[in-house]
Amino acid sequence: MRYATSVASRCAVALVCATSAFAQGNPQGNKGEIDPAAVSDGLKAIFSYSSGNKSTRERLNANTVTVMTGTIGGTYVQFGADLASVLDDGDQMRVLPIVGRGSVQSIADILFLKGVDLGIMRADTLDYLERKGYTGNIRGQFAYITKLYNEEMHVVAGTSIRSLADLNGRRVAVDLPNGGTFVTAITIFERLGIKPVYAFIEQRVAYEKLKNGELDAVVAVQGSPSRAVSQVKGDNLHFVPIPYSGPLQSDYLPSVLKAEDYPSLIPPGGRVDTVAVPAILAAYNWSPKTERYGKVEHFVKIFFDRLKSLQQPPFHPKWKEVVLSAPLKGWTRFPAAQEWLDKNSTVASDTRQKFDAFMAAQARDTGGQATRTAEDDKALYQQFLKWKESQPGARR
Repeated sequence: MRYATSVASRCAVALVCATSAFAQGNPQGNKGEIDPAAVSDGLKAIFSYSSGNKSTRERLNANTVTVMTGTIGGTYVQFGADLASVLDDGDQMRVLPIVGRGSVQSIADILFLKGVDLGIMRADTLDYLERKGYTGNIRGQFAYITKLYNEEMHVVAGTSIRSLADLNGRRVAVDLPNGGTFVTAITIFERLGIKPVYAFIEQRVAYEKLKNGELDAVVAVQGSPSRAVSQVKGDNLHFVPIPYSGPLQSDYLPSVLKAEDYPSLIPPGGRVDTVAVPAILAAYNWSPKTERYGKVEHFVKIFFDRLKSLQQPPFHPKWKEVVLSAPLKGWTRFPAAQEWLDKNSTVASDTRQKFDAFMAAQARDTGGQATRTAEDDKALYQQFLKWKESQPGARR
């Protein structure tokens, strides 16, 4: 009994000491509550907003941009989430990704939906809509921020389908008609003279129908590796190769699908030829000095400054393809984005000149110009930039 009393006494003392220590470090004293402002700047802003702070409301709205992405499981959604992770900074910058319906719908949402500032779409979507006469001349109402990455065309079919030509007259799912996959798929089939029977079916449902024999193929145009496509499993399924033939070369790029990304659809060490189309981050072409222009301008500066963070793990590997200065045929750059590039091009040019001078000096020291390919130069330059960034005093 005495021992139990002694233990209880020690526990009581420890509890009192712990409670006292907590109270000393707790802005609310012994109420047992923690001040939200001590936990998160975002919560501080929210609580200020709820109490009627007009300046906070104005700042939160001025520094928040919405990005229309794509359907669940697609690359657009992952890119939107990555942007929010890297760019959100208290109430100074906030990105709100919106789950969208694909490239065609993104064009309509940027044009007509209130509150949408930015959207991700494919380079061939607007061309298709204009070519088919579905829209007037609306290209001038858009401006692109940057080309993002290339999206590969995945054609999943039974192993009896050996080529795209085998799909002539066959039933092929090309996703829903408000996305962009059907645009790319129809364009490529038309240019190659192939006439499938199109089925506009949501892709998760389409893969099940493919396994059941109700479809002959499913087309998905997504950045590789695609999380959704990598989860497709089934006996006798594989990728149908797409040759980079002449009719496709004006608007599409050659690419490959790799076994390491799709082990259930490609044998170990294998590669499957395909084509790719650029994805674009675009905005409505707001007039400078307007409030909406200012929001996008604010986003552009922070996004461009922090791109290198997005190109590191754990973010989508497709971020490594983003080259901010890459031109886009037939599109006009958002003025604030072009201004950032003009301002920073001098620094980039000076860095490249120093690198070239260094390599020339190395060649002289070794008795002549070493044999290097363009790919070698590119790899060495990237290594040089990483080394430069790691040096003390490097600009962040």
